[in-house]
Amino acid sequence: MAKRADPAEELARPAGDDTTTLSHQRVVRPSEKSGLPPGSLVYVGERPPGEPLVTAIRFGPAGYEERPACCIEEAFPLDPSWPVTWIDVVGLDPATVRAIGKQLSIHPLVLEDMLNTRTRPKFEVFEDHVYLSLKAIALDEPGEELRVEQVSVVLGRNVVISIQEAPGDVLEPVRERIRRDGRIRQLGADYLAYALVDVVVDEYFAVLEQLDERGDSLEDQVLARPTPETLRDVHTLKRALVEFRHALWPLRELVLRVERESTPLIDPSVLIFYRDIYDHTVQMIETVESLRDVVAGMLDIYLSSVSYRLNEIIKVLTLFSTIFMPLTFIVGVYGMNFRYLPELEYRWSYPVLWVLMIGISVTMLLYFRRRRWI
Repeated sequence: MAKRADPAEELARPAGDDTTTLSHQRVVRPSEKSGLPPGSLVYVGERPPGEPLVTAIRFGPAGYEERPACCIEEAFPLDPSWPVTWIDVVGLDPATVRAIGKQLSIHPLVLEDMLNTRTRPKFEVFEDHVYLSLKAIALDEPGEELRVEQVSVVLGRNVVISIQEAPGDVLEPVRERIRRDGRIRQLGADYLAYALVDVVVDEYFAVLEQLDERGDSLEDQVLARPTPETLRDVHTLKRALVEFRHALWPLRELVLRVERESTPLIDPSVLIFYRDIYDHTVQMIETVESLRDVVAGMLDIYLSSVSYRLNEIIKVLTLFSTIFMPLTFIVGVYGMNFRYLPELEYRWSYPVLWVLMIGISVTMLLYFRRRRWI
């Protein structure tokens, strides 16, 4: 009986092997890569890999050219008449990543990191190329969870390759700047790589503003009338802030490494712009930490509010029980089935008993109010 092939092994096979097709690829967890050699090209992430979309943009001071490509091989060889070539790939596919590595001689470990969406944002310098990866964050609705995807950028000589995990418009502002003949056309590939990183980080501010507004709204709800739905929304916000923090903290380290590790591929004049990204990152980290403190306070306020409401209910029930306790005693005494109860023979016993019970109730209410118990 033939041995069944392991799915991870199928994904790691060369691109030319006919046994590996996109229809058979599936989501692979990090644990499923156990035992594979370093540099094995296996996609790790939540989204199943699909057919990648490749777009090649060539530009310079004289103009630009933008056209889609059916595959990564079609975008090569690079046209030396254009100062900068930007190849944008949407969708993670082992065969496409392998082809990129073959064209630019990228280290196998870098190719492995491109396909592993669980890796932290990082920056690696090699002799003829630079690799950096970061997380693109989006939030469609304030009440929804964060949508996090990996964006990888490879900077070579006069070429930049960006790989997005899923379709989206996170890099569209950079394309618009190229089409409008802005400053970006006058500069080199290193500035284009910075622009891609900058546009991803700028999107963080929009997401952070939505989370801040959501926090203010939830804080008002918690103070006014907390409900189980409010608690669920608070936990959703807390989980979003944790994911946001996981993307932000490594980004600060990434920007610091870009500034400190010299490479001829990044001009010193471009490094100054990364300082701006560092300032933005530090600012957002402080904001996230403040929001986390606010959310932690919301949970305490929610528990305190629920406990306070419960205490108020118990207090009211206790007051009613205390008031009816002597009345129950009086009714119980005169409700006993003894034949000789002297008070039963009096004509005014019944109304006197009512006056006595009402008087006891009013006296107890006045006493409770005087002691500020109600």
